[in-house]
Amino acid sequence: MSIPKEPRQLMINLMYLVLTALLALNVSAEVMNAFFTLNKGISQSNEIVENTNQTLLSNIEKQAEAYKNEENDQYLADAKAVRTTADEFVKYVEDLKKQLFDAAGGPSEKDPERPKRIKDKDVTTRLLVGLENQPGKGYELEQKIRDTREKLIELVGKDPSVASAMPLNIDEAAVKRSEKKDWVEYNFFQMPVAAVFPILTKFQNDAKASSTTALNYLLGKVAGEDIKFDAFEPVVSASKGYVIRGEKYTADVFLSAYSTSAGDNTKIFVNGSSLPVEDGKATYETGTSSIGTKKYKVRIEVENPLTGEVTPYEREFEYEVGERSVTVSAEKMNVFYIGVDNPVAVSAAGISSNDLNVSISGGGGSIKKVGNSNFIVTVSTPGECRVNVSGGGMRDSKVFRVKRIPDPVARLSKSQGGAMGNGEFKAQGGVGAFLDNFDFDANCTIQGYKLVYVASRQDPVEVVNAGARYNDASRRLVNKAKPGDIYYFDDVKARCPGDNVGRPINSMVFKIQ
Repeated sequence: MSIPKEPRQLMINLMYLVLTALLALNVSAEVMNAFFTLNKGISQSNEIVENTNQTLLSNIEKQAEAYKNEENDQYLADAKAVRTTADEFVKYVEDLKKQLFDAAGGPSEKDPERPKRIKDKDVTTRLLVGLENQPGKGYELEQKIRDTREKLIELVGKDPSVASAMPLNIDEAAVKRSEKKDWVEYNFFQMPVAAVFPILTKFQNDAKASSTTALNYLLGKVAGEDIKFDAFEPVVSASKGYVIRGEKYTADVFLSAYSTSAGDNTKIFVNGSSLPVEDGKATYETGTSSIGTKKYKVRIEVENPLTGEVTPYEREFEYEVGERSVTVSAEKMNVFYIGVDNPVAVSAAGISSNDLNVSISGGGGSIKKVGNSNFIVTVSTPGECRVNVSGGGMRDSKVFRVKRIPDPVARLSKSQGGAMGNGEFKAQGGVGAFLDNFDFDANCTIQGYKLVYVASRQDPVEVVNAGARYNDASRRLVNKAKPGDIYYFDDVKARCPGDNVGRPINSMVFKIQ
């Protein structure tokens, strides 16, 4: 990716890198929101670039009319062709975004501006990468980018310096550095729907910015060395429109369609305070000690070099200051259980997982990392346990309850008691302990029980059985079973992971049929 000269385009490229970095994180709701915030920011920048291009085209028309000749007529025709070429590409991508929006389920109920399946990766893969024998629309998009770039370069006489400044391009070097087979797979394979929208919007921005480069070149040609601008518009290019509390908000304030000598007759004010102007632009910097939406007013006073008249231009801008948020989620339940591995996912918006420090306190617990954002927690004492997260100037924690594994259920075969056939009863080898509806991989064992045999009109016979399987005495009683007999399994005890001693569980009563 080449480094653009214009601060606005540099901002867009940085936002694109932020998007790529977000994809390396666990895809949470915060990350999905970040993608749409990023897409909105690029779209707003597209509007500013579009206004700039309209101003440039208007200036070319004025200069071509003021200095009427065949050469200037051709430059004007080329400028209009630049505008048409960029507009056609932008519309093509907009139609592609509409297809993606519809393929992802159409508007959601909560926010109709977002599709329903924003996390779906198969939708983007099928639509843009395609199936085994049916290439997706991403390959058509790749060719559109190449064709549009080539046409824009032709309209500026294939000037190499202008071509190198056009951001609309296929980044072959990035594809080679990756493990993907081609540009389409590199950009769209298994990408969430939410992530693809800002990527497509960035391509639209690249086309508009490339047309800006071409129009600036043609404007210089149509007016020669004595070019003078007579229409201006203030533009703010911020590195990001959403910042974390404690960070600085930084923005370049400059004049659209400006030259490097524009600072000689340009004054820039923010909230009434004058800023130093260098090469036609000024930098505005302020602290962010509180969260919320912030606004500031820009005033630019320009001396028109054609008339000497000083004209003021004003506009209000805004940005939002947020705060870092930490997500600590137990991947199975919002409880830590003693005796088993408790998986936990930890993420913080705006902070790489490599920069997070995660520790645990209480519950006799310990924690170890098993992936980029994944950890295993083990605990030994009932009560509360706190997961502590710090890094990137942020510190937070979340409290979890610590419990023993729930009581298992004693069963004989699949039954907890009641009527059982004589043959089925005799076929059993002992009592089992089962953890029903428990999401963790844990096994409980029967420590022992008391078996009482009551034959019809006879005194009860009792034996004590250690362990789950029948001992010899228990087996002899079981083998005596006949219809009408009753068997009691009392004082059943089981031991689960994390238990120091066995725990009493349910008793069972069976009547033989």
